[in-house]
Amino acid sequence: MNAPRLSILDLAPITPGETVAQSFENSVALAQAAERHGYERVWYAEHHNMPTIASSATSVLIGHVAGKTESIRLGAGGIMLPNHAPLTIAEQFGTLATLYPGRIDLGLGRAPGSDQVTMRAMRRDPMSAEGFPQDVLELQGYLRGESRVAGVQATPGAGTNVPLYILGSSMFGAQLAAAYGLPYAFASHFSPDLLHQAVEFYRREFSPSAQLAAPYVIAGVNVVAAVDPQSAQDQFDSTRRTRVRGMISRTPGSPDYTDEQIDIFLTTPNGRQIANMMKYAAVGTPDEVRAYLLEFAEEAQADELIIAHQSPRIAERLESVALTADAMRGAAV
Repeated sequence: MNAPRLSILDLAPITPGETVAQSFENSVALAQAAERHGYERVWYAEHHNMPTIASSATSVLIGHVAGKTESIRLGAGGIMLPNHAPLTIAEQFGTLATLYPGRIDLGLGRAPGSDQVTMRAMRRDPMSAEGFPQDVLELQGYLRGESRVAGVQATPGAGTNVPLYILGSSMFGAQLAAAYGLPYAFASHFSPDLLHQAVEFYRREFSPSAQLAAPYVIAGVNVVAAVDPQSAQDQFDSTRRTRVRGMISRTPGSPDYTDEQIDIFLTTPNGRQIANMMKYAAVGTPDEVRAYLLEFAEEAQADELIIAHQSPRIAERLESVALTADAMRGAAV
């Protein structure tokens, strides 16, 4: 198997002591570094009511970063389509594709990207996910200039043919991507359990489409690359503790757990379940990261890896971006 293409998933993290504005500056720096080092694309994920993630207005962030870069593809990984009217998303991404032609992707998911209370605040119908397959077709029609709604066209949007990707972490996304002939991106960086089963189904059942002649798989994976392997492990441990702390301290008045308490919690059944979310992680020196990613890509049957660089500070993330790209470039020779 050839070396996979490399891309980046940027959650626009708001790290302790930093502001939202600094998070956006970091996202620009990350995309510029990705561009310099030959990454395929950078995607941003729609999340809501999460104090450590700044990518909630996903299309706006994409436009900001596109204006600060030259050639790298940028997109949503993904837009949670049931939160929106397909026409609105067609107009947003049609605008982006018109301003930055040939550079915009649109990954689509059906999860809320939030909790139940936030769903109500967004005026989302709890049953809206049931219409996801039809919404994808409606959106696709707008972007092709072949609207499925009589008398309604997306302006901007019609004829831009923004490429669509189906995101998922279950069999549903694999089935839909295969049936519609769209690329499939599996969220194995945080939901690893069904990766192999879903990809096998997608590849077996894929039906060619106007957008895609053969199946194309993107798999998510966590990475921390550093010259010093202990530094890489420390960075990964810090990020994992932060994630666990956020998941068990969501309610007001929750205790401020120490690192030691988090480490003890990670040894419990519930803690191990949370830790399993980051099961697929390449942590270590560039050589160690390269070996892991090549093996992971082969086992996952992935054409492309979308990497969540998990270093807690931007300088460390930028170093991980560079070291990983350089290591994998050697593997592709």
